[in-house]
Amino acid sequence: MLLEINNLFFSHNKENPLFQNLNLRFEENRIIALAGESGCGKSTLLNLIYGLLDWESGEIIFNGTKLLGPKGNLVPGEPEMKFVAQNFDLMPYATVAENVGKFISNINLKQKKETVAELLEVVGLQDFANVLPKYLSGGQQQRVAIARALSVLPKLLILDEPFSNLDFPRKIELRERLFRYVKQNGVSLIISTHELQDIMPWLDQIVILQAGRLIQNDSPEETYRNPYNSYVAKLFGEVNIFSKTEAEDFQLSKLSYYPKEIKITETGLEAEVLESRFAVNHYWNKLRSKGKELVIYTDEKISGTISVSFIQSKG
Repeated sequence: MLLEINNLFFSHNKENPLFQNLNLRFEENRIIALAGESGCGKSTLLNLIYGLLDWESGEIIFNGTKLLGPKGNLVPGEPEMKFVAQNFDLMPYATVAENVGKFISNINLKQKKETVAELLEVVGLQDFANVLPKYLSGGQQQRVAIARALSVLPKLLILDEPFSNLDFPRKIELRERLFRYVKQNGVSLIISTHELQDIMPWLDQIVILQAGRLIQNDSPEETYRNPYNSYVAKLFGEVNIFSKTEAEDFQLSKLSYYPKEIKITETGLEAEVLESRFAVNHYWNKLRSKGKELVIYTDEKISGTISVSFIQSKG
């Protein structure tokens, strides 16, 4: 087991504890997403794991060793753990290449140069090797920090919202190259994110937090197909939420349905189309059935009165 969190208790103040008896297990060579609404405790948990905060009770065990936190370590973190927070901490008067090579030994300079070049290609900054950080955008600085963290191939890489400063095209390029690189090199990755859908194909595990409580800890497919509650379902985007009374009225087997789980059928519930709007790879439609407004996606624009059926996900 790479990382164990046992009965962790932490509070920013004594009156309002954030984590109470939190328990988690992370295996080696896995990509794990830490998700939840803002303020749920994602960044705090990453800071606890890396050793930037002290906890009141419980234990964090990394690679078989109990971590001590700031009280027991003058320098935060462990030799085989790297953390890229939203504060990148780059050397301002060193070039991009020099920043990336900061932790690499100078014993073999040829090998060091090749490693730096490879990592700059992974993060898409090969043309910026000789540029100072002050001339880079926030997103570019973030990528430099990620490359530097990977330069010594840690057992565990921790990333806090790593794609938050990137535009969509750069985000697509970076996430595939980054995830392939960590998998190929046996690096475990914990990544906090607000964008689960964007990284789903690469994930091995999703941990959902809400106000410091562990809500769900499953595979990506299980989390998506069988969300524990509406809070979890909403993390994947739009979702139709039903009360228990509404679910009984609609004869539904669960309380949340994604738009793609409601299909137009020849027979079914009668629904009035209120809106039908183009949304790039589908049409976004708002319907009303039995007084309830629903959102569904279709391949074509729709109008008038239609029949719809709810499709049960395969668990």
